[in-house]
Amino acid sequence: MGGLVAAAWTGPVGHALAGADPAPVASHNYVVRSGDTLWSIASRIARGDDPRPLVEVIAQVNHVEAGALVPGRTLVIPTSA
Repeated sequence: MGGLVAAAWTGPVGHALAGADPAPVASHNYVVRSGDTLWSIASRIARGDDPRPLVEVIAQVNHVEAGALVPGRTLVIPTSA
């Protein structure tokens, strides 16, 4: 999973977040459940890798702050293509 996060930063997600030409980014949706935090979501996806880079990507892509998650909100979770 670390490779996935690294690829996201150096690949299409990194370029999209940096304001470069938009490129298609593979992603999936995640519906926030009661008690979820960006950290808990990223930790489940990162599976043992450091979740901090993924927390940052999820927050930026979804324009959300860590304490502002609401159950039922759909988040876009970028993945490598």
